[in-house]
Amino acid sequence: MTEKEKMLRGEYYNPEDPTLVHLRDNAQNLMAQYNHPGGGDKGQLLDMLFGYHVEGLSIRPPFFCDYGINIRVGRNFYANYNCVFLDVAKITIGDDVLLGPNVSLVTVNHPIDPEKRRQRLEYGEPITIGDNVWIGADATVNPGVTIGENAVIGSGSVVVKDVPANTVAVGNPCKPIRTIEAE
Repeated sequence: MTEKEKMLRGEYYNPEDPTLVHLRDNAQNLMAQYNHPGGGDKGQLLDMLFGYHVEGLSIRPPFFCDYGINIRVGRNFYANYNCVFLDVAKITIGDDVLLGPNVSLVTVNHPIDPEKRRQRLEYGEPITIGDNVWIGADATVNPGVTIGENAVIGSGSVVVKDVPANTVAVGNPCKPIRTIEAE
């Protein structure tokens, strides 16, 4: 099994594998153009980075990710300035999702075992964000988290566990504080 296959299966993998380094370098080159003022057609660069076209996609530069090809966003996605998506595992985002500035979606994790850490091994766990979610500024979503549809994540939150649909959740660690009722 290749290191890329291990990575995508959530198993320990070597991030310095030449194929993975090449894929990250490609993403870095596209993001350098995207993040540079006047660096080309922003929509086309995102299409190339993600490997598909998204209707209504808006990401304010600077934007950073590991690979781009492991990110799936729905229609009308908006991310404010300085968002970071560490996409060693799948990041799946629904329709009509809004991210404030400095939001980090982190799928990569490192072993607790010090020997494995010394070997520089990593593994990933996917992040899933439902439709119509709003994540406030400076929030971090950790590996393996699912955020249900219509949820609101407060600014500065560190999301370490799943957040139910139709919930406002805040804090470090992020916890639900109320249910969202139709107005």
